[in-house]
Amino acid sequence: MRLIVDQLSKCKIVGNLTESSTPISTSTPATACLIRISKNFEHFADDIIADLGATLTKRLGQEYFLLKCHNPNTITNSDAARYIRWNLVMDHAWPCRPEKMKDFIEKAAQALFQKFGGCNLQGVFIGVLEASSTHNPYKSLASNLRGRTLQLFTDELAAFKEVEEQEVRSPSLFCLVGKEGLYCGIRSPLQANGFYPGGTKFISQKAPHTISRAGAKIAEALHYLKLHQPLPVEGSHWLELGACPGGMTSELLERGYRVTAIDRAPLDERLKGRKGLSFKKADVARYNPVLQTQFDSLLCDMNGDVQVSLKQVIRLSENLLPGGLILFTLKTHGATTFKECNSLYHEAIKSANAGGLEQIACTHLTYNRHEFTLFLKKTK
Repeated sequence: MRLIVDQLSKCKIVGNLTESSTPISTSTPATACLIRISKNFEHFADDIIADLGATLTKRLGQEYFLLKCHNPNTITNSDAARYIRWNLVMDHAWPCRPEKMKDFIEKAAQALFQKFGGCNLQGVFIGVLEASSTHNPYKSLASNLRGRTLQLFTDELAAFKEVEEQEVRSPSLFCLVGKEGLYCGIRSPLQANGFYPGGTKFISQKAPHTISRAGAKIAEALHYLKLHQPLPVEGSHWLELGACPGGMTSELLERGYRVTAIDRAPLDERLKGRKGLSFKKADVARYNPVLQTQFDSLLCDMNGDVQVSLKQVIRLSENLLPGGLILFTLKTHGATTFKECNSLYHEAIKSANAGGLEQIACTHLTYNRHEFTLFLKKTK
């Protein structure tokens, strides 16, 4: 196997951090990193890579970019971070054609165990580089490779966790396999920006409960929120702005939440009479909750100008309990450049902070289009 970065052979795990026993000099070569950029923002790829101070090595799959980064920390703390769905520092790579290689699964599993055994992992998770493909032969290959690898790691993973049971700050081995080969690295889910290899969580949009794509969007947003804090408890009361036709409303109700939904247009007929739902047919700008009504969380997926929508969010956050959660879809329609999109975000954060709201996280999700999901909380 060709090794891109071989620090792991000398590593030791200290708490939740991987620390090399060999000092890193200022002349250390650039680190190989794999990032995922959604097709929605692929036209910004050159700007994103430049913002990271990185150089492109090659494209992998449909949405993956293999980079050389001089400072991998910029992946999570730069303007580019919002566009990066998932990232992985490359600790090991095997450029090859897995489907044409005899005994690939056994060879790859043995190599993974030899390299990463003894690194105090909480789990091993293997996905595919073409996650969006419906007929992907690498899905079964990834599943079989994970099964064989876990057999070898059995003694080390006595307290093994399933993918959504991972501790967000503890190290896991994430691997991606595709026609270009096998790419692996140790990261915590929080560092990688997701629990799954590649960051994708499949969410069914089949009837009868699915009313619109927005249902999958809020489901994925709540899944992502678990990287940063616990979800609102069952029975929590949500205020939803611009709820029509009710895709998000339906998903929240399915989870046992209560919802007060506001929109000028009616909700889907399938929501009529649903337990826990209170619908107010009104313009959000003219809506005022009943005196002393308080909500646990607020959701806004309204179209239109960001600042206009955010103004209503800030106004109605007065009815949130202290520490209340806000999920705000930051639309970027009309912004045609990387700089303009970033300006929309920074202006939104400035307004939110002035209104007593603090950012928890901001990311682009699978079910987002040209938009970001902004997670906020009420500070007082």
